[in-house]
Amino acid sequence: MLELAHSLNDAALDAIADLERRVIEADGGRLKLEWGVLRSRKGHQIEDLLWWDGDRLLGFLGIYAFQAPTAELAGMVAPEARRRGIASELLAAALPLCKDRGYTKNLLVTPRTPTAGRDLALRHGGVLDHSEYALQLTGEPADAPRDPRISVRPMSADDKSAVNSLRLAGFGWQPPDPERETANEPVDTLVVELDGAVVGSALITRDDDTVGVYGFVVHPEHQGRGIGRDVLHRICRQARADGAARVHLEVSVDNDRALGLYTSLGFSPVATEDYYALPG
Repeated sequence: MLELAHSLNDAALDAIADLERRVIEADGGRLKLEWGVLRSRKGHQIEDLLWWDGDRLLGFLGIYAFQAPTAELAGMVAPEARRRGIASELLAAALPLCKDRGYTKNLLVTPRTPTAGRDLALRHGGVLDHSEYALQLTGEPADAPRDPRISVRPMSADDKSAVNSLRLAGFGWQPPDPERETANEPVDTLVVELDGAVVGSALITRDDDTVGVYGFVVHPEHQGRGIGRDVLHRICRQARADGAARVHLEVSVDNDRALGLYTSLGFSPVATEDYYALPG
């Protein structure tokens, strides 16, 4: 039975966590379920789709709008319930919701292995948009020189214009509605300064014993000077000091410079994730 959920109560969250455990035990890797977002759903609209067999959860699909008007969809189906059309039913129910909300691009996030997610995307007319490595650091980061001219602090309202300009320069993108950008998830935005000038930024999420680093950018004019290594080292050391068991981040598979930086600090790939653009 399909459930369209406006919010997730404790029982639903427990069922999703149990399903995630069963899927990872069968397939390995990780699933991009964004637990901080799931626990922070506001209940204003349907954002999660669940497939139940009695009180046992067999399928799940979440809708995430990190960079509206693009929607990301990520989910899973229980190993014992595959090839029963559950994933297709969930996706078929989710896409009209995305269209009604004005999302102009829908990305299905799938682990590269196993290939069931890729096959689902292709059956629905999906085209590979991009791929990312998911990386984790589970120990102390490798040493990095500390530059006294660099400071890292929380973003203030006065920094928004500078941070958005950074994202445009580094990623070719900035949020169309900065006030709502992180409304669905507890997140801290950090600003990096060099001699008092804003030259970088990062989004930090915390979920139980995991810290996530997202949108980490150093202005192209200041790259190659060790700023990224210094700042990420500080973030990792602080996360460990605060009790985090792991630090997580993602990087495009074709960003060799960033991948080299992250692995040199001790991050290791745990999964490759493909993003398939689906017809509206």
